[in-house]
Amino acid sequence: MFGGGGMNPRKMKQMMKQMGIDVEELDAERVVIETADGDDLVFDGAQVTKMDAQGQETYQIVGSPDSVADAGAGGSPSAVEGATDDEAAADDAGIPDEDVALVAERAGVPQSTAREALEDADGDLAAAIADLE
Repeated sequence: MFGGGGMNPRKMKQMMKQMGIDVEELDAERVVIETADGDDLVFDGAQVTKMDAQGQETYQIVGSPDSVADAGAGGSPSAVEGATDDEAAADDAGIPDEDVALVAERAGVPQSTAREALEDADGDLAAAIADLE
Protein backbone atom coordinates (compact mmCIF):
# COMPACT_ATOMS: atom_id res chain seq x y z
CA MET A 1 0.00 0.00 0.00
CA PHE A 2 2.68 2.47 0.99
CA GLY A 3 5.54 2.62 -1.43
CA GLY A 4 9.18 3.48 -1.25
CA GLY A 5 9.99 2.61 2.38
CA GLY A 6 10.43 6.15 3.69
CA MET A 7 10.55 9.86 3.10
CA ASN A 8 13.26 11.65 1.18
CA PRO A 9 15.69 13.10 3.78
CA ARG A 10 15.81 16.41 1.94
CA LYS A 11 12.03 16.70 1.98
CA MET A 12 11.97 15.72 5.67
CA LYS A 13 14.48 18.46 6.47
CA GLN A 14 12.42 21.00 4.52
CA MET A 15 9.23 20.03 6.37
CA MET A 16 10.98 20.27 9.74
CA LYS A 17 12.27 23.73 8.86
CA GLN A 18 8.72 24.83 7.95
CA MET A 19 7.55 23.63 11.37
CA GLY A 20 10.31 25.61 13.10
CA ILE A 21 12.45 22.61 14.04
CA ASP A 22 16.22 23.00 13.73
CA VAL A 23 18.39 19.88 13.73
CA GLU A 24 22.14 20.00 14.27
CA GLU A 25 24.74 17.21 14.42
CA LEU A 26 27.20 17.74 17.27
CA ASP A 27 30.82 16.65 17.00
CA ALA A 28 30.91 14.89 20.39
CA GLU A 29 33.88 12.76 21.35
CA ARG A 30 32.50 11.50 24.66
CA VAL A 31 29.13 11.68 26.41
CA VAL A 32 28.77 10.87 30.11
CA ILE A 33 25.45 10.34 31.86
CA GLU A 34 25.84 10.40 35.64
CA THR A 35 23.18 8.34 37.37
CA ALA A 36 22.03 8.51 40.98
CA ASP A 37 23.05 4.91 41.68
CA GLY A 38 26.69 5.64 40.75
CA ASP A 39 26.89 3.49 37.61
CA ASP A 40 27.64 6.16 35.01
CA LEU A 41 27.05 5.58 31.30
CA VAL A 42 29.94 6.56 29.04
CA PHE A 43 29.43 6.85 25.27
CA ASP A 44 32.70 7.08 23.32
CA GLY A 45 32.34 8.16 19.71
CA ALA A 46 28.56 8.45 19.91
CA GLN A 47 26.47 10.25 17.32
CA VAL A 48 24.76 13.21 19.01
CA THR A 49 21.95 15.19 17.44
CA LYS A 50 20.50 18.39 18.90
CA MET A 51 16.93 19.29 17.93
CA ASP A 52 15.49 22.72 18.76
CA ALA A 53 11.70 22.89 18.47
CA GLN A 54 10.12 26.16 19.59
CA GLY A 55 12.84 26.84 22.16
CA GLN A 56 12.83 23.32 23.62
CA GLU A 57 16.18 21.59 23.07
CA THR A 58 16.30 17.80 22.79
CA TYR A 59 19.47 15.74 22.48
CA GLN A 60 19.59 12.29 20.93
CA ILE A 61 22.55 9.98 21.59
CA VAL A 62 23.13 7.00 19.30
CA GLY A 63 25.76 4.52 20.43
CA SER A 64 26.56 1.78 22.90
CA PRO A 65 27.48 2.93 26.41
CA ASP A 66 29.95 1.40 28.82
CA SER A 67 28.84 1.26 32.44
CA VAL A 68 31.51 2.81 34.68
CA ALA A 69 31.47 3.10 38.47
CA ASP A 70 32.46 6.79 38.36
CA ALA A 71 33.25 8.49 35.07
CA GLY A 72 34.72 11.50 36.86
CA ALA A 73 32.97 14.04 34.64
CA GLY A 74 30.83 15.62 37.35
CA GLY A 75 31.05 19.11 38.70
CA SER A 76 32.01 17.87 42.14
CA PRO A 77 35.63 18.42 43.10
CA SER A 78 38.02 15.50 43.10
CA ALA A 79 38.53 13.70 46.40
CA VAL A 80 42.24 14.47 46.11
CA GLU A 81 41.72 18.25 46.02
CA GLY A 82 42.09 19.75 49.46
CA ALA A 83 43.55 16.53 50.87
CA THR A 84 46.79 16.43 52.81
CA ASP A 85 49.89 15.00 51.11
CA ASP A 86 49.47 11.68 52.96
CA GLU A 87 45.82 11.42 51.89
CA ALA A 88 46.70 12.29 48.29
CA ALA A 89 49.37 9.61 48.20
CA ALA A 90 46.87 7.06 49.49
CA ASP A 91 44.32 8.12 46.86
CA ASP A 92 46.90 7.85 44.04
CA ALA A 93 47.39 4.19 44.88
CA GLY A 94 43.62 3.63 44.83
CA ILE A 95 42.83 4.70 41.26
CA PRO A 96 39.96 2.50 40.03
CA ASP A 97 40.82 -0.12 37.43
CA GLU A 98 37.89 1.10 35.30
CA ASP A 99 39.50 4.54 35.06
CA VAL A 100 42.85 3.01 34.10
CA ALA A 101 41.19 0.85 31.43
CA LEU A 102 39.25 3.82 30.04
CA VAL A 103 42.36 6.03 29.78
CA ALA A 104 44.40 3.18 28.26
CA GLU A 105 41.75 2.47 25.64
CA ARG A 106 41.11 6.12 24.79
CA ALA A 107 44.79 7.06 24.52
CA GLY A 108 45.90 3.75 22.96
CA VAL A 109 48.56 3.04 25.58
CA PRO A 110 49.28 0.14 27.95
CA GLN A 111 47.47 0.15 31.31
CA SER A 112 50.70 0.73 33.22
CA THR A 113 51.28 3.95 31.27
CA ALA A 114 47.65 4.97 31.77
CA ARG A 115 47.93 4.39 35.55
CA GLU A 116 51.07 6.58 35.72
CA ALA A 117 49.32 9.34 33.77
CA LEU A 118 46.30 9.15 36.10
CA GLU A 119 48.57 9.34 39.14
CA ASP A 120 50.36 12.37 37.67
CA ALA A 121 46.97 13.99 36.97
CA ASP A 122 45.64 13.21 40.48
CA GLY A 123 43.00 10.89 39.02
CA ASP A 124 41.67 13.41 36.48
CA LEU A 125 40.64 11.30 33.46
CA ALA A 126 40.49 14.13 30.94
CA ALA A 127 43.89 15.52 31.96
CA ALA A 128 45.50 12.07 31.83
CA ILE A 129 44.12 11.40 28.34
CA ALA A 130 45.16 14.85 27.13
CA ASP A 131 48.71 14.30 28.44
CA LEU A 132 48.96 10.96 26.64
CA GLU A 133 47.56 12.15 23.29
